[in-house]
Amino acid sequence: MTKTRTSAERRVLLAGGTSDAGRVIARALRAGGAEVIVAGRSPEKLAEFADEGYGTVEVDLADAEDVDRMMAGLASLDGLIPLVGGWRGGGGIPSQSDDDWDTLSQALTAARHTCRAAWSLLEASPAARVAVVSSVQVTRPLAGGANYAAVKAATEAWIQAVAHGFATSARDEERPQAGGCTIFRVNQLGDVIDDVAAGIAGLWDEAPTPSARVVTLA
Repeated sequence: MTKTRTSAERRVLLAGGTSDAGRVIARALRAGGAEVIVAGRSPEKLAEFADEGYGTVEVDLADAEDVDRMMAGLASLDGLIPLVGGWRGGGGIPSQSDDDWDTLSQALTAARHTCRAAWSLLEASPAARVAVVSSVQVTRPLAGGANYAAVKAATEAWIQAVAHGFATSARDEERPQAGGCTIFRVNQLGDVIDDVAAGIAGLWDEAPTPSARVVTLA
């Protein structure tokens, strides 16, 4: 396996990665030899990651200028994993509140801001990888989770567009495609977090494709 096709010596940013799931993913990446940077809003949670030896950066992922500042401080980047998420919902269509939508849509906002701000860094990488955690509800939306499924579907569309961006750049520059995207669809993340973490750590083992790979772990 070539050096450019493994996670070893790759710099990976976990955007919104201060959750328990982020810690499992960070450990899996580091076990594969990657340098992991964890970004989030909570100084207390970031300090816990710093104590474990991870790079950390305090950032508001909903603030585009703050995200731009964070990316400007990085000399290189080989992996971007937006991990902002969470569940809100229940009831039925009338219960899909604007408050829930505003909270859930922060995941889409984080993906948009980070992918956009990191684009030049990812394009400069010999093996860039972007991945998000989505939901099986994208293919079977439920009334009680309409807001949630809609945000996940929009996030998947964004990541598919990022994959197309990698493919288009390679075509226009007449070179092999170096960047690729993956979407992990889960039911309950906690039930399959080890599999998701292993999948993210193994992103560099897969050749990039013009469309984002969709991996269902449910």
